[in-house]
Amino acid sequence: QVQLVESGGGLVQPGGSLRLSCAASGSVFSFYNMAWYRQAPGKQREVVARITSGDITNYADSVKGRFTTSRDNAKNTVYLQMNSLKPEDTAVYYCNADPPRGWAWGQGTQVTVSS
Repeated sequence: QVQLVESGGGLVQPGGSLRLSCAASGSVFSFYNMAWYRQAPGKQREVVARITSGDITNYADSVKGRFTTSRDNAKNTVYLQMNSLKPEDTAVYYCNADPPRGWAWGQGTQVTVSS
């Protein structure tokens, strides 16, 4: 069972930047496609960024050009660089396999964009 721990969230002003990290346990991490998900209050969880085991990335239209995901398989870590943040980016951010494989969701990391 893979365990996921997200970090790096916080309060940032509109236009600011944050870098999220997701550390995964387990030696087979590098074989899996991964994704960043977010859930805003009262809304369903949505995918914002995907990265394959071969480092091919894909983004939701709402974050394209502003967010960048990457991975370091040696560190079992996935990253999400978020620039030009907007209030509508406020949410709890999670990582997990893409699609989810039954791994338990981590606690997520709260991102709040507000002046």
